[in-house]
Amino acid sequence: MRAIYPGTFDPIHYGHLDLIRRASAIFDDLIVAVYDHGRPSKSLLFSVAERVEMIKSVLDGAPGIRVMPFGGLTVEFAQQVGARVMVRGLRVFSDFEFEFRMALANKRLAPDIEVVSFITHEEHTFLSGTTVREIASLGGDVTSMVPPLVAAALYECFNGKEREAYNPPVTLRD
Repeated sequence: MRAIYPGTFDPIHYGHLDLIRRASAIFDDLIVAVYDHGRPSKSLLFSVAERVEMIKSVLDGAPGIRVMPFGGLTVEFAQQVGARVMVRGLRVFSDFEFEFRMALANKRLAPDIEVVSFITHEEHTFLSGTTVREIASLGGDVTSMVPPLVAAALYECFNGKEREAYNPPVTLRD
C-alpha cells in the first residue's frame, strides 16, 4: 500500500527521519511529500528544491521511499499519486488538536484517504523545524537534532548571511 508523509521539512530533523523509518517499515511505498507553499503564508528557510535534495541525500536511496515536491491540497496530491494513507506525527497534546481537525477536514474532502498518526519517540518530542532554525540562527549546536548535511546547510545560512525568504515571526516569551 502507498502512503504519503507530507510536510514542509524546513529543515528535516531526526524526528521526521524516525517517522519516515517507522512508516516505511509498514507501508510498501512511502512518498515523502515536500510542500511548496508557493506563497508567503509560512516563513521558510530553504526552497522546495533545496529541501527535496537534502531529504534525498539524507535518505541515500533507502528502498521503498521516494521524495516528491507538491503544492495545493495534500489530499489531491495523495489521490494523484495513488496513496490511500496520509502519515502524520504527534509530538505533544497541541499537535493532536491540530491534526485531529486537519484529519476531519481531509476526510470531508477525500473520504477514501485514511490518516495514520504516529506518536513520536520521547527523545524527539521537542523537535520542530522552527526550534531547529531558531537554535541554528542564534549559533547554537543542532548536530544532535539534524543530520550532518542539514546542520552544515543551516550553519551556512546563518553564518553572517541572511536568507531573503526567511523572515521568522518574533516569539514573545515570559
